[in-house]
Amino acid sequence: MLCRENRKFSLTPAGEYFYHQSLVLLNEAERVLRETVRIDKKNNRPLRIGYLLCYGGLELQHAIAIFTKQYPSIDIHIVNGTHEELYDLLRLGEVDLVLNDKRRAFSSEYENFHLYSFYCYIEISNRNELSDLDRVTMDDLKRMPCILVASKEQQENEEDYYQNVLGYSGNFLFVDNLEEGRLLVAGNKGFMPVEAVTSIPQVGVTITRLPLFRSDVHVQRDYFAFWKKENSNADIENFANILYGMFANSPKIN
Repeated sequence: MLCRENRKFSLTPAGEYFYHQSLVLLNEAERVLRETVRIDKKNNRPLRIGYLLCYGGLELQHAIAIFTKQYPSIDIHIVNGTHEELYDLLRLGEVDLVLNDKRRAFSSEYENFHLYSFYCYIEISNRNELSDLDRVTMDDLKRMPCILVASKEQQENEEDYYQNVLGYSGNFLFVDNLEEGRLLVAGNKGFMPVEAVTSIPQVGVTITRLPLFRSDVHVQRDYFAFWKKENSNADIENFANILYGMFANSPKIN
C-alpha cells in the first residue's frame, strides 16, 4: 500500500482507501464511546443521603452495601450534619433522605418513617471516678464539660437542646467528629453523649460507656428516616425499608 520513489514514500490507491476508511472508523468509535458514557451517566441515578454527626452505628453502612448491590445503577451520595443542618438540607432539596433523631413536631409535608427507639449513653474516661457507676444522670455530670459534635453554626442549637430538653447545666466543648470527641474523653477532658443502638463499635480500654438516666428512667430517643412526600419515589422507599431492616436485625445494647 506504499510506493517508494527514491527516498520518498506515497500511498497507493489501496493505501489511500485504507487510510480514509480508518479515519471514518476511528471517528465512529469515538462517537460510540461518547454515547455509551452519556447513556451510562443518564442511567446512574443519584440518591443523596444525610445522617447525624453523632451517629456511630453500623446500620447505615450495611444498608448502603445491600442497596448498592441490589441497585448498582444508583449512585449514593453521603453527607452528615447536626439535627438542624440535616433538616435544612432536606427542606432545601439538597438531600433526598435523612437519618435523623426527632426533636420537632412532625410535618405532613414529610414521610416520618420510624426506624428505632434507642437508649442514650455517655462515654467517659476510665480514669474518671464516675466510670465506676452503673448509670449516670445529667445532675451527676454537671461539673464536667459536655463534649458535643457540631459545626460552629450549630453549636448554639445543640447547646440549647442539651440544656433545655435534657437538663444539662454545665459547660460545653465542641468537636467536629466522633473520633475527635473520643480523644478528649480518653484524656478525661469531659464526657460525650452518644446515641447507641448496637454494641458496635466497641469502646476502647480507655473509655467506659454508661447509660444516661433521668430520675429512674433510661433516656430514650427515636431515629427516623425523613423525606419529602412530594419527592417520594421507589429508590427512596426501597432504601428506607432496607435501613429499617438493618435496625430491626442489629444486635442491641442491653
